[in-house]
Amino acid sequence: MIRGSDTQFAGLADFILDPALTVPEEALKFASTLLIDTLGVAAGAVSLDVAGIARDFAGDFHAAGGPENAAPMLFDGRHVSLPGAAWALATQIDNLDGHDGYNPTKGHIGVAVVPALFAFAARHPDLTGREALTALAISYEVAARAGIALHATVSDYHTSGAWNALGVAALGCRLERTDPEILRQALGIAEYQGPRSQMMREIDNPTMLHDGSGIGAFVGCSATLLAQRGFQGAPAITAEAPEVARYWQDLGRTWTVTRNYIKPYPVCRWAHAALDALHQLMQQQGMNAESVAQIQVRTFAEAARLFADMPDTTSQAQYSLHFALATMLLHGRIGPEHLTGAALRDPGVAALIPRITASEDTRHSERFPAGRWSDVEVTLTDGQVLCSGDVHARGGPEAPMSDQEVRQKLHHMAGATLPVDRVDALWAMRDGLLEPGRKFTQLARLVIPAP
Repeated sequence: MIRGSDTQFAGLADFILDPALTVPEEALKFASTLLIDTLGVAAGAVSLDVAGIARDFAGDFHAAGGPENAAPMLFDGRHVSLPGAAWALATQIDNLDGHDGYNPTKGHIGVAVVPALFAFAARHPDLTGREALTALAISYEVAARAGIALHATVSDYHTSGAWNALGVAALGCRLERTDPEILRQALGIAEYQGPRSQMMREIDNPTMLHDGSGIGAFVGCSATLLAQRGFQGAPAITAEAPEVARYWQDLGRTWTVTRNYIKPYPVCRWAHAALDALHQLMQQQGMNAESVAQIQVRTFAEAARLFADMPDTTSQAQYSLHFALATMLLHGRIGPEHLTGAALRDPGVAALIPRITASEDTRHSERFPAGRWSDVEVTLTDGQVLCSGDVHARGGPEAPMSDQEVRQKLHHMAGATLPVDRVDALWAMRDGLLEPGRKFTQLARLVIPAP
């Protein structure tokens, strides 16, 4: 039972577990958009080496003890345990850095909670689309505040898996219809076992670990299932400590899910402002790779630390600044095909990298993490100098992508994995899930191959 004095947790439990909770239609609609966008990224990542490793590993080592505890892996079809299915998909998405994020958290939510939604939905075949979206929106709200509270109370910059696990646990407990005490234990387990991994360590040495969201999804799912069996966890201090109360006070009134950004490019968003600035100059001035002698990027400190050389791996390519800019200059866009295989040995891109320099500008650093700002100065071969001015990364509420752009991104991401009619059907489900009585299984069938 919740003790009478525990009003801080009681409010959180009411928000997560109340079956009559009303989520604003705007929040539900954007949650659906984020869901479909995340599935597009997942489809685009299917053929990555790390995705194959993750799915095979889950198949070999995360087997379910019975069908009631199993879930199918998306874009694969094999059944594994619920935590294993969530881990495999979250790892797959995390390694194609095109998924949504929320600036104040300095990280990502959908990458963990979307895989968890599909994993738990396997136990609830009657789940409606609106019920699924409600749980998803709730999980975004919990994860966002957990991330902000964590970074406000510790000195290190942790990966998203350190805090998005709490959003997963919230989603799991809502779908499983647990009582508040189980929720409390689940949140405590998720926080305690979440990876306190250092983000800048990964930036300086890009690997398949990426943003820690694979293990965040695994821990959050496991926390729910453990708590249901009576496993106890230490209180989640990012949710219950008195010093973080202010980050939770607007829960249920302010819907941060609507302020998540959607990425136009599948690389670290720290590079996006510079990419947008360069692309803007390309469109306005008609310049191309042959006409550029030098590119000077001024950006915030974290972006200036992105990988600066020709990458050897997809991980390095996605945490790059110089390679991403060179790819944009040469090809006019960045898609999954530019981040793997022969693209990592593209001589045209390699020739452009030495022409690019990047440095921190304090005015950009001072606006991080609330904003992602950069400016670009391009010197042409004829000596002309072009300046972009300060540019904020597109995709967030400051400069949102249009529905047409999001749909086009879905086709670019998923087109190599799914036929066009299947991609169109996915997009149609963005609105379809909001229809009364529409079953969530109708979306699941589009991304889970028949056995």
